[in-house]
Amino acid sequence: MPPERRVAWSERQQAMLRELGLRLWLPPQDAPAAGAPVATAEASTPMPPVVHPTPAAPPAPVAAAPAAMPAAPPAGRQAPPSQVVHEPQATASPVARMGWPELRAAVAGCTACGLCSTRRQTVFGVGNERAQLMIVGEAPGEQEDAQGEPFVGAAGQLLDRMLAALGLGRTDATPERQVFIANTLKCRPPRNRNPAPEELAACQPFLERQVALVQPRAILAMGRFAVTQLLGSDAPIGRLRGQVHRWRGVPVVVSYHPAYLLRQPADKAKAWDDLCLLAELLEQPPGG
Repeated sequence: MPPERRVAWSERQQAMLRELGLRLWLPPQDAPAAGAPVATAEASTPMPPVVHPTPAAPPAPVAAAPAAMPAAPPAGRQAPPSQVVHEPQATASPVARMGWPELRAAVAGCTACGLCSTRRQTVFGVGNERAQLMIVGEAPGEQEDAQGEPFVGAAGQLLDRMLAALGLGRTDATPERQVFIANTLKCRPPRNRNPAPEELAACQPFLERQVALVQPRAILAMGRFAVTQLLGSDAPIGRLRGQVHRWRGVPVVVSYHPAYLLRQPADKAKAWDDLCLLAELLEQPPGG
């Protein structure tokens, strides 16, 4: 049997692991001196240590498989080569010319699909309107419909911990460390069913305009419908992770939805790898 793999974790990596609910384990006989922690990552739920898991399925034919990535982005390193998956044409819509006030009003009064008759309120988005990072989720749930804000409840709390691992936040961080969070749909589907194609199409101009106004340096697409909406791909998330995709020139990192991670905590380590890739992109100089 090959020897156990050991990885040296930086202080930031250890903080990210803790925020995602992972803990570090040090063998007593190998405990390092202070200032040089060496450990293996172990999930808080029973599972074998995970350092850099690779997807079980083969890579999608739309993008080449990336080389193995280190756990943390070393200073000055260039981000992995981007894989262009989908470059949709801009939607010809009056929404494409709206500013923030007009866009908010248009979303609040939208009757383009049947969801307008069952919603309590629309869920526009939250955060810094010129954030470096934009997070795109799927459809609002019951609590989002009640509060009018994306990613609330248990899934939202997990997302907040994931953002905190990168030193980011919604509105409580400093302006330069705030993100903007939006959903593919602005209204909750009844009983939290999956979005219908016509509903996604009706909301597409709103999402496109939000991205255009924010002008983020990177997008984190969380969940299957966010990936479908941005990349036009129905490939499993496991096949699209670990690569840098692009949506109209904006780098896109694909990851699991926090609600999924609550059901499948063993995949938190994979989500942590996605955060490392995202951190690499955000640490690159603008235009780099």
